[in-house]
Amino acid sequence: MERPAVPLSTQRRSAWASLRSARNWQQLGKFCAVGAVGYLINLAVYDALLHAKVHYLVAATCSFLVAVTSNYTWNRLWTFREHRGHVGVQGMRFFVVSLGALGANLIVLHLLIAYADLGKLPAQAVAIVVVTPLNFVGNKLWSFRRARA
Repeated sequence: MERPAVPLSTQRRSAWASLRSARNWQQLGKFCAVGAVGYLINLAVYDALLHAKVHYLVAATCSFLVAVTSNYTWNRLWTFREHRGHVGVQGMRFFVVSLGALGANLIVLHLLIAYADLGKLPAQAVAIVVVTPLNFVGNKLWSFRRARA
């Protein structure tokens, strides 16, 4: 069954209310703290794999898998604690959103290395930051969304 369209004025009020919500800003802060730890994990694993002569795109994928495991665990237990649903459903959604972010990350990483002549580690550091908003929005609105009453 199709849901009725929400008037634009209602959407604007809802968006404005979301921006004024202290809870949303607290969640964003927690998401960024978890992300900062994941960022450091990602870069450390990526750097170690580069030193082991692993291709930079393979290294980025492997470091992503390590970091995403940490990020999911901490976001589920801490950031979106009150939105805890079925671990399998949330885990799969988180993984799908993260795969989208990984795809965007790999594209940005390749472009920065191939065309901006950035080193592999600085390029990965920038690429992660560039795709973080996409990751947050996807996880807030889908992976850990509040259950409908």
